[in-house]
Amino acid sequence: MAHIAAILREEADRLGAGARLPSSREIMRRHNVSPVTVSRAIGQLAAEGRVVARPGSGVFVTRRQRSDRGGADLSWQTVALGDRVVDDESVATLLQAEPDGVVPLTGGYLRPGLRPDRQLAAAAARAVRRPGAWAMPPLAGLPELRRWFAAQAGGDVTAADALIVSGGQAALTHAFRALAAPGTPLLVETPTYPGALAAARAAGLRATAVPVDRDGVRPDLLAEAFAVTGARVFFCQPTLHNPTGATLPLERREQVLQVARAAGAFVVEDDYARYLTEQPPPSLASMDPHGTVVHVVSLTKILSPSMRVAAVIARGPAAHRLRASQLVESFFVARPLQETALEFVGTPAWRRHLAAVHAEIRARRDALAAALAERIPQAEPHLLPIGGMHLWVRLPAEVEENALVEAARRKGALVSPGRLYFPSEPPGPHLRITHMAAAHLAELHEGVRRLAEAVTEATGDH
Repeated sequence: MAHIAAILREEADRLGAGARLPSSREIMRRHNVSPVTVSRAIGQLAAEGRVVARPGSGVFVTRRQRSDRGGADLSWQTVALGDRVVDDESVATLLQAEPDGVVPLTGGYLRPGLRPDRQLAAAAARAVRRPGAWAMPPLAGLPELRRWFAAQAGGDVTAADALIVSGGQAALTHAFRALAAPGTPLLVETPTYPGALAAARAAGLRATAVPVDRDGVRPDLLAEAFAVTGARVFFCQPTLHNPTGATLPLERREQVLQVARAAGAFVVEDDYARYLTEQPPPSLASMDPHGTVVHVVSLTKILSPSMRVAAVIARGPAAHRLRASQLVESFFVARPLQETALEFVGTPAWRRHLAAVHAEIRARRDALAAALAERIPQAEPHLLPIGGMHLWVRLPAEVEENALVEAARRKGALVSPGRLYFPSEPPGPHLRITHMAAAHLAELHEGVRRLAEAVTEATGDH
């Protein structure tokens, strides 16, 4: 086989990129070898990235990329991997660190000065001294932590309904894989959280948009979407919807559950912002006795990006599937992290931290709204949310969104483009502007000033 591979390698080099190698039958005739030998030789060349086989057409010489440093040629992996791509662009955009000198008007976590780093360190030190802190935890999570998350969800949710997972993003990934088969539709609000769209695509689901208004998703359009698509899963953020900030009123929450039950469908409730508002409304899970809701809630947003501790709450066969997904993918969440979370939320520092965050949110939200009204009155906020970290603004139709985002970057302000939040074509230019990432109010005002200059440049107003 090696001898035939060497001959074909030389022939491929001689013929050049795009040329077709002789057929397997011709190679067998020329060199008096078996079909197996020819197949293995061609396979060796394909592994080297020298040729690519096209069923029904033949074997063709590829264009070899040579490294100036003489490194390995990895181009063969493109053929081997196929077209099953995981698109991480939107998530990477949200998580990117701002360059020095740039004011961050985007981000999804507490700024360093507001994180309870010192208290978390103290909780971690106490936690790891607990007996068995480094032992394997129960597969579904520490019972006490599951009980705490169940109480947070409310209603008749119990510890038995809760599964501890590694953060909200992992929870969504598990939920989408467990509840829907690849190729099936997933209903989502539009706009919606880009991380959910990325997780849905990675699970092979087709995101179908359901419009929202100032009160959140519209139940009438949700019912229509279920009927038209046959979907069996609806993903939503009923409290401080990302990015619009809308919160579903109690009546609409009941209507959403009624619509989903009538469709025989699940509702994945991403309650990511439960701790970013002073008086969160009842969760959908607390209103659901039928196992319709799969509830996701995380400690990451309110504590630290590295506090990757969340709970998924579900009942019935769905709960079993979620536990199975967690087990085969990662076994369990590291026990010291679970112990640290449990230690922290059981201390007075937890309540003090919540109060400090809520006061900061109020001050920054109002400051951002006032600065936008003064400097960029043409940027219209969707609403003034009851908490959270962002304002969702609509820009004048003539603004080219990508050009504005790039202009803002040149001026020294980092903003989140609206297109990331739409599962299909955006209805117009938008920005999600974060007030919690800047170091202080003065920097927040400076960021808006820089953004205003970029808007002026993008619209040609002088």
